[in-house]
Amino acid sequence: MADNFRSKLITEGVQRSPNRSMLRAVGFGDNDFTKPIIGIANAYSTITPCNMSLDTLARRAETAVRAAGAMPQVFGTITVSDGIAMGTEGMKYSLVSREVIADSIETATSAQSMDGVVVIGGCDKNMPGALIAIARMNVPAIFVYGGTIKPGHYNGRDLTIVSAFEAVGQYSAHTIDEKELLEVERHACPGAGSCGGMYTANTMSSAIEAMGMSLPYSSTMSAIDAEKADSAAQSAAAVVEAVHRQLLPRQILTRKAFENAIAVVMAVGGSTNAILHLLAIAHAAEVPLTIDDFETIRQRVPVLCDLKPSGRYVATDLHRAGGIPQVMKMLLKHGLIHGDAMSITGRTIAETLAEVPDAPRKDQDVIRQWAEPLYPQGHLAILRGNLATEGAVAKITGIKHREITGPARVFECEEDCLAAVLAGKIKPGDVLVIRYEGPKGGPGMREMLSPTSAIIGAGLGDSVGLITDGRFSGGTYGLVVGHVAPEAQVGGLIALVHEGDSITIDSVKRMLKLNVPEDEIARRRAAWQPPKPRYTRGVLAKYAAQVSSSSIGAITD
Repeated sequence: MADNFRSKLITEGVQRSPNRSMLRAVGFGDNDFTKPIIGIANAYSTITPCNMSLDTLARRAETAVRAAGAMPQVFGTITVSDGIAMGTEGMKYSLVSREVIADSIETATSAQSMDGVVVIGGCDKNMPGALIAIARMNVPAIFVYGGTIKPGHYNGRDLTIVSAFEAVGQYSAHTIDEKELLEVERHACPGAGSCGGMYTANTMSSAIEAMGMSLPYSSTMSAIDAEKADSAAQSAAAVVEAVHRQLLPRQILTRKAFENAIAVVMAVGGSTNAILHLLAIAHAAEVPLTIDDFETIRQRVPVLCDLKPSGRYVATDLHRAGGIPQVMKMLLKHGLIHGDAMSITGRTIAETLAEVPDAPRKDQDVIRQWAEPLYPQGHLAILRGNLATEGAVAKITGIKHREITGPARVFECEEDCLAAVLAGKIKPGDVLVIRYEGPKGGPGMREMLSPTSAIIGAGLGDSVGLITDGRFSGGTYGLVVGHVAPEAQVGGLIALVHEGDSITIDSVKRMLKLNVPEDEIARRRAAWQPPKPRYTRGVLAKYAAQVSSSSIGAITD
């Protein structure tokens, strides 16, 4: 079996003696050189509560790798806190960190000829970054999610980080006082774990479980519960077994796996960011996937889970109700996922779900009964029109009005829009346009949680629209459209919108349109000049030079 290991390089005679000497220094003994080497990519940090408990999981994984007869090598990778960076210039680094994470995992794993890898992550970009690297390298691998935060509590209601952002808008609208704003801030995040609703972190952990690249039930566990550490140990043992069987990621990350992931994202009411990230992971795995595939699957998959941001419950509630396996079993029973897709355990999805009930328990309403879905179709729609010839992404559920035609209120960056909302300058019927926030223009495609939460807090969530070439947080809801492509920086029509222009957002017809005559558009286009890049050196400049359109995943390779 050792002949199958990439680490066999260290066993090949005298020429490898220096390699062996260095490995002895990190704990290898005479009998360890024929064992597979398992990397443990540890995204632990105290930058964010999402990642502050990961070191405990890494230690459990390390012990489990040794117990399974392999040799662990732990290395670090970065994270940034989306929640802390939100609304600041620092948020431009968030999507960039996805690429840095992927590149660092690939670099360490490949440079050290590791035979397999366990990736442990928490905050939003940890998951897609890990899967991009895993798909590129194609060595046996598993993802371990750090776990979700438990909800905060104040005045008889559950709180999440989005509650704090919305409270800012409520305070500005004078519906709460400064004391309540402070109390919401104090109680929203009670400890370790990723943001608690079906926001981007929990959406992507759910998608990864659906694809078979993490263990069943692991995507909705609380970060601080004992079962999370146990799951990390079980995951490490599973990847050692995958090394021995040479079960490779690209045998798991097939077209069927991506279709399963998309179906689960729709069923749980997941984040718009899932579209961006799944496209990027598919590219890394060399699996054909387009933005229109999401629309096709959306039309046949109902929303089954009543989860925040637009619903009532958080991820720990979903876990108690049966987790992602219960959702997947319902979809499998109705022919909406592929039961023959493979998982990291070596079992098919159908085999994995064999003991899961066909229907959820009736003593809960987090997961709705099949005949009583929250919505009959998925919530992430792909809009097209002259404003988005490559497509745009809208979250179309949980809103009262699914169409708006109104005057454009144009902002060249997120901060200007937020200031206008907080100053009471936005009126019902307005369509806000935030541009030059795309992958190249931002650069980095910031999330617009601050202005969208302020809109909700100000009571305008059902009466205004918003479009942007940037992204939205998984915590965003309302009549909002993101990922508008082509983006403003490359001359997309969103760059040519003038204050007061009529814009239509129609989520029923899946249309995004600037209602301006073609000859006027042509005149504006002839006069338009791209703005100078905001950064000319450093990581953001390199990113802007390499990154693709959001319509194909904002990929850099």
